[in-house]
Parts: sequence; structure tokens; C-alpha cells
Amino acid sequence: MLPRLAVCCALAMACGAGGAVAQSPPLSPNGVRTLAPAGALRVEGTWSLGARAGDFVFVAGMQGVDPATNKLVPDPEGRIRQAVLNIRQIAQSEGATLRDCVRLTIYVGDLGKVAPLVDKVQAELWGQGPYPPCTMFEAKRLFDDDIIEIDSVFYAPVKR
Repeated sequence: MLPRLAVCCALAMACGAGGAVAQSPPLSPNGVRTLAPAGALRVEGTWSLGARAGDFVFVAGMQGVDPATNKLVPDPEGRIRQAVLNIRQIAQSEGATLRDCVRLTIYVGDLGKVAPLVDKVQAELWGQGPYPPCTMFEAKRLFDDDIIEIDSVFYAPVKR
């Protein structure tokens, strides 16, 4: 009995430490659940890709990082498109579409250069308006000296 218990404990510790077994993140005391959909960016550090709180999905500030390489897309327009695609992937994992976006905050490195590209990509991916409420402003410096970071909120009613 004791050797079997030792083997079970060793297996449990190995699975937890090695990360080989995917586990759902625990809920907060109020039911907030962090999000990490398959195929999304790999999180490094003390943040989550998103969180569901009731009927709302909050997506972290996304850059134009290609999930396949975990590197920034080199082309400015492509980078902006990838940032929106990253947001869309997380929203879709919770049953929302870009049309369910209720708030965008867009941080750009150079408003004059980047804003027209954002408008072009948004029209392409959202299609015809109406578009979500949005605040866009120039920041002195973004993470990794990037040109854009976008955070968003989606309405995605929980299916009961």
C-alpha cells in the first residue's frame, strides 16, 4: 500500500511541476475565471490573456505577436492586424465575435502613422459599422518598443 501511495504522489508532483497536464485556472472567490485558449499566445510573467466575469470578457492588452513564433509581426499593418486577431481569438474562445466588443482602448507609439492603419484594419476585420466605443492615444513608450497595444471588453452572455 505504501509503495503505491508513493508512486501516486510522485506522479502527481511530476504532472504539476512539468506542466504536461493542462489544468483549468481556479476561479476567484467571486467566480472570475482567467482565460488561456489553445493556440493563443504564450503568457510569460504575471498576467493573463483575459478573464471572464459574468457576461463580460476582458482581454489583456494585445500586441501584434504571432502565436506560432511568439514574436512581433515585422510589417506595421500586419502587426496591427495580428493584435486584433489575437483579441478575436480570446473573445471567440468565450463565444463572442468582434461585433460583441463593447470597449477598445488602443495605445499607439505614433498617432499620426498608426491611426490610419488601425482604421484600415478595423474596417477590414469588423466590416461595416457600428464600431465599438474606442479611445486611442499616443503613449511615450510601449512594451518592447512596439507601435500598438489594444485592450478590449466583450459582452458574451453565459449560456444557461
